[in-house]
Amino acid sequence: MTIAQKRSASPRFSNSFISSLQKQFPELIPPTIAIAIFLVLWQLFAWTPGATLPGPIQVIQDTWVLIFWPFYDRGGIDKGLFWQILASLQRVAISYTLAAIVGIGLGILIGVNQTMSKALDPIFQLLRTIPPLAWVPISLAALRQNEPAALFVIFITAIWPILINTAVGVTQIPQDYNNVAKVLQLSRKEYFLNILIPAALPYIFTGLRIAIGLAWLAIIAAEIVMSGIVGIGFFIWDAYQNNNVSEVILALVYIGVVGLVLDKMMVWLQNKILPTEQK
Repeated sequence: MTIAQKRSASPRFSNSFISSLQKQFPELIPPTIAIAIFLVLWQLFAWTPGATLPGPIQVIQDTWVLIFWPFYDRGGIDKGLFWQILASLQRVAISYTLAAIVGIGLGILIGVNQTMSKALDPIFQLLRTIPPLAWVPISLAALRQNEPAALFVIFITAIWPILINTAVGVTQIPQDYNNVAKVLQLSRKEYFLNILIPAALPYIFTGLRIAIGLAWLAIIAAEIVMSGIVGIGFFIWDAYQNNNVSEVILALVYIGVVGLVLDKMMVWLQNKILPTEQK
């Protein structure tokens, strides 16, 4: 009897797996076709006379070692793409976390205090328009080391969307919520936890989602300028200096995939935390 039950479990699992694939299959067809058309057009363009960029076939031929052996480590900066991306992600994680903490804190402060908002808003609006690369020489001059300078560039790039969206979310709290808080005579802690944070949470997640993309862009730019550190940005610059265009293209593909994964992870986290009526 037990054996029969175990045998019957396997077909059920396979049927459910097949049914889930069938449900997702219509959604996979359009992007698959679009990617295939893009690769074909790219390859045809690479075959035209005078083309300087390699096509997808040549990229795979030139970089198959990097594709199939991403974990090699020969010391120094001679590492596989896994370690290059991991080093960049570690920098992003550190600076993005700090930017989220500081940005949410300052955003709440500005949102609830009109005087602070009027005093700090011009400074914030001025600083947020500075591109990431412009912060590189300042950070290097102030911090004197590549690693902390790279972390600062990510932090100063990622903090603004978090700060601004949090402040907007706090100012957009419905007046009815504030009236209820006054009637119930909620303490500041109760108001913060039960009204302010839940009401501003959609805006906060919007800022966090924008910031994670900007942080990933910033670390790539910072690593290209800051030589001698392990990271996907410096890998691109080093490959370009050695005229390995195929390696540059492969790294760009990895950067795009990682950026997409980071965005999807933030969307998943938002869907898990936000109530259904706020999504």
